[in-house]
Amino acid sequence: MDDLTALVARACAEIAATSPATVVRRLKPDRSPVTTADEASEAVILQGLARILPKMPVVAEESADAVASANLTDSFVIVDPLDGTREFLAGRDEFTVNLAIVTRGLPVAGIIGAPKQGQLWRGVVGHGAERLRLTGSGADRAETIGTRPWPDAPVAAVSRSHMDAATDKFVSALGPITRMPCGSAIKFCHIAEGSADIYPRLATTCEWDVAAGHALVVAAGGLVTSPLGIPLTYGRAAEHFRVSAFVAWADPGKAAALKIRS
Repeated sequence: MDDLTALVARACAEIAATSPATVVRRLKPDRSPVTTADEASEAVILQGLARILPKMPVVAEESADAVASANLTDSFVIVDPLDGTREFLAGRDEFTVNLAIVTRGLPVAGIIGAPKQGQLWRGVVGHGAERLRLTGSGADRAETIGTRPWPDAPVAAVSRSHMDAATDKFVSALGPITRMPCGSAIKFCHIAEGSADIYPRLATTCEWDVAAGHALVVAAGGLVTSPLGIPLTYGRAAEHFRVSAFVAWADPGKAAALKIRS
């Protein structure tokens, strides 16, 4: 984890050194933006993974098609080199680098770095979660973090750029709740560190957007499932690595009270 943490930190430094005002950008076939910062971050990560985990398959957003036929039934790494490209281009600080290890379809370790916030979160399922300070060469000052029980005044982390009617209806049905709009996988980090209580997304996204945050939240004591409580699985190349919907809960007991199965 220390080697992978240092690798994510290097990718964060690569992005932080790039100005969103001058970065070269283009639209992918799905009309989402990609920049040379995304590509430079991915190159750093792929080079590092070839050294740290040389035999493990890697699914990375900007080159996912190249591994569509790889054997992903055992363990693999899944990477989003710049999650929240829209936020990056808008000059906000809510964009991240996401890296997860998936074993037999389940995320078992996750690292999320936020270059402009100077923070990194990491967790291993069954071994807890931490928040660290990003430095020029890595990360330090690790402190243990954890999710919190459902409070009297709950907070929902919601997407700043991708809010949809189904998610809005889901949040409203929870009763009085404060909405915290933000971008990228930062929403998972708020759940894991105890500053938010639920993060629902009922619109389609991709596995590399979710896997690291999934592992982090579970490592911190939370739960991530489909809206009906069905476990999420990863490595579904035949489905183009799509996740149709999910809900991240800080308090599994609250999910159980609402008849959400784990």
